[in-house]
Amino acid sequence: MNSIYLFGPRVFRKISYFLVISREFCDCSFNGDKVDNGFRLIEEPLKRAWRYSDFDPISEEKPSTNVDETRVRGHFSARRVFFDNVKIDARKVLDVLEQDGPGFDTKLALDELYLRLSGLLVREVLLGILRNVNHSNKLRCAKLGYKFFVWSDQQENYRHTLNSYHLIMKIFADCEEFKAMWRLVDDMTENGFPTTARTFNILICTCGGAGLARKVVERFIKSKTFNYRPFKHSYNAILVSLLTVNQYKLIDWVYQHMLREGHSPDILTYNVVMCAKYRLGKLDQFHRLLDEMGRSGYSPDFHTYNILLHVLGKGDKPLAALNLLNHMKEVGFDPSVLHFTTLIDGLSRAGNLDACNYFFTEMIKNGCTPDVVCYTVMITGYIVAGEFEKAQEMFDGMIIQGHLPNVFTYNSMIRGFCMAGKFEEACSMVKEMESRGCNPNFLVYSTLVSNLRNAGKLSEAHDVIRHMVAKGQYVHLLSKFKKYRRC
Repeated sequence: MNSIYLFGPRVFRKISYFLVISREFCDCSFNGDKVDNGFRLIEEPLKRAWRYSDFDPISEEKPSTNVDETRVRGHFSARRVFFDNVKIDARKVLDVLEQDGPGFDTKLALDELYLRLSGLLVREVLLGILRNVNHSNKLRCAKLGYKFFVWSDQQENYRHTLNSYHLIMKIFADCEEFKAMWRLVDDMTENGFPTTARTFNILICTCGGAGLARKVVERFIKSKTFNYRPFKHSYNAILVSLLTVNQYKLIDWVYQHMLREGHSPDILTYNVVMCAKYRLGKLDQFHRLLDEMGRSGYSPDFHTYNILLHVLGKGDKPLAALNLLNHMKEVGFDPSVLHFTTLIDGLSRAGNLDACNYFFTEMIKNGCTPDVVCYTVMITGYIVAGEFEKAQEMFDGMIIQGHLPNVFTYNSMIRGFCMAGKFEEACSMVKEMESRGCNPNFLVYSTLVSNLRNAGKLSEAHDVIRHMVAKGQYVHLLSKFKKYRRC
């Protein structure tokens, strides 16, 4: 094993000690939401690192320092007026589309707006439709989006862009119009547009849950028009997209296909495949990949260290983790708040709260300020261990430090109050989070309702559900609450 290339013998000995632990640990550690949520700290930064969006707002360009200030102000003023006018026109279009129905000629009404059509206007309209999609209007949103898409394509001096195709694809995806989405891909390629990494990502995120992920991958591997920027090659584009939808077995399959085709992995490839191997419980293969990465001349990057700290944390190896953190500093790679949070999360899941508290303190000593995610990890660890007073102390300290709790922080605290039998405080916390502009998600309602029911407080549980319904939230998920009848 030549992982010494990466870490040096002292650090490597402690990492390898964990990596050769028994298969029994692997088999029992990949079931249930608890572990999935823990690995989110590893995968999400990887996903964000490559993620680029065709939907991002257009940012204004910074003027050159050599340009006359008066001209610059005039330029930006004209730009702002243009953007404002586009938004006004988009609102007019959306108002027309809202009137669509029997007896209303939508096409004529759009024609009578006498719009100056542009890619930006089409984008604003499609984004407006996309933002409005919910469980009850999916079919209508898909029809309106496509109706506008077809109408705009028929206008003079306008041609759809790749971005507009991706937007209407995303509308179809969110509306679960899968066949229409695939037809649109065919139409896009027939009109000379390449399929890109963004195209693939929309398709795989949609079709992965429908059991069609393998079909999507095979089509893109064989495609001669697949434009996979900004990746080194098409396989990295595919691998990272598969990571976003947790298709770990398919990642393994694509990686083997990539090697057979003669493509060499880079640091991104190694990081994604190591994530997949770990998630699949293949620690021996994880170890070999880490070893191979060093022999290939690749040094660990931000994400590699994050993965390793998670492995060491989950394996309850605080000393090895400390050595790795020290090694990072020695090679000029200062650990970030995310690295410490990842380690603390792993250790808390291993039940080592003393080590969690040690690294939390070390993080602050190293100049890393804990963020809301780190505080939430600490709070959750204390609550799971039944140490609610320490969780409350951490929660109060977080607010004193100026960090506003997020929905996950509140959910952990509500769970803690319920575990401590403080149901009034738990219900009050829902109102508190609402007053601070943090809307409860379905997990919060579900946590509170299930704990109230388990305590025999059926009336209070129904009150929570009625409050949720009165706010118009998650009505489509009412069936998840068993034995609840809407009055």
